[in-house]
Amino acid sequence: MKNLALKKLSACAFSLLFSLSAYSGGGGGGDNNADLPPPSTCTVNCGFEIGPVPSLSFVRASQGPLPVSTSTVSSSVDGFGGGTIYHPSNISDEMAAIAISPGFTAAQSSIAWWGPLLASHGFVVITIDTNGRFDQPTSRGRQLDSALSYLISEGNRSNSPVSGLIDENRLATMGHSMGGGGALQSAARNRLSASVPLAPFNTGSNEFNQINVPTMIMGCENDIVAPVNSHANPFYGLIPGSTDKAFLEINNGSHSCANGGSSNNATLSTYGVSWMKRFLDQDTRYNQFLCGPNHVADSRISDFRDTCAF
Repeated sequence: MKNLALKKLSACAFSLLFSLSAYSGGGGGGDNNADLPPPSTCTVNCGFEIGPVPSLSFVRASQGPLPVSTSTVSSSVDGFGGGTIYHPSNISDEMAAIAISPGFTAAQSSIAWWGPLLASHGFVVITIDTNGRFDQPTSRGRQLDSALSYLISEGNRSNSPVSGLIDENRLATMGHSMGGGGALQSAARNRLSASVPLAPFNTGSNEFNQINVPTMIMGCENDIVAPVNSHANPFYGLIPGSTDKAFLEINNGSHSCANGGSSNNATLSTYGVSWMKRFLDQDTRYNQFLCGPNHVADSRISDFRDTCAF
């Protein structure tokens, strides 16, 4: 709660996947961080909003209005493989926190574009390296939980770069490929405030039908690693209709289409930033970009579905 007084993958590597799929992936964060704090129950007049009244050009921009500072998390940290924290350098109030995982065999550099983008719009973001390059979605989900727990601890540590900046009741997960599967696993297990899986990959049993976390799945139309029709699309269908959710498919996108650093950036920023602002900050000013417009008028979008109005 916002009360300072109360709380001080690369595709070539996928040839290994099926030989590894019988196990849930090495070193994965354990269960010690499984119980993250519950989400804020505030839905209106919460005072979480950060930034000016948004316009389409504002959300499509390569960066938001806030300057961003970074700090490195050692690989010796417990529960995940280290990473990088991004946060606005000119805000002293508590902010929502987002943890982002890379995919199978990939490093945090593959999803690093999202870190400064989201932080420049008023979030504390940690992009992580995983304990092992071959960690599976279940393990990556646990590591995302551990990364969020780490941010909460750092927010409570007096000499931390993010001391006093973490609202432990506004948490979100993101991830690419198996990291996206991990983001869904975390959302199925925890009461988060938001989740945005990117080209998510997950095989075997799951509890995605238990997700009550507002979730936007970004898929890639021409993905041959995690084909939309066997991953992103059925995952979206499993999430209950009573849950706020959306599905965005990038036109002609390959497996890495949602990682940024490409001609898709403006579209990714529009929807990724808007989803996080709407559900982490309860900022209904961003509804205009999620509900109502003709989404497929954007040539970068081949399919869009949602459960508006939010």
